[in-house]
Amino acid sequence: QVQLVESGGGLVQTGGSLQLSCAVSGIIFRRNAMGWYRQRPGKQRELVAAISASGGNTDYVASVKGRFTISRDNAKNTVRLQMNNLQPEDTAVYYCNKRWDQDPWGQGTQVTVSS
Repeated sequence: QVQLVESGGGLVQTGGSLQLSCAVSGIIFRRNAMGWYRQRPGKQRELVAAISASGGNTDYVASVKGRFTISRDNAKNTVRLQMNNLQPEDTAVYYCNKRWDQDPWGQGTQVTVSS
């Protein structure tokens, strides 16, 4: 059974930083590209960052490029998202999942950026 457990969210002021973590179990983690997704209020869930299975390639949506960094630890089955210079429009529930053929979603972690 796949489990995706996100943590690290919180309330931060504009310009602040947070690091999200996701503990993954139930899949062969090292064989799967992973992604961080977010769902902003009233919006559909969107992919914001992705990382290849080896960790050698990353990709970001334009709005977070240069501010967010995705990384993974294949020994610990963990994927992280370092978020710097946070803006109010980054307020959302953040989820991790496979980049392709997503499994059932975890509970996510709330990020709130105050202006």
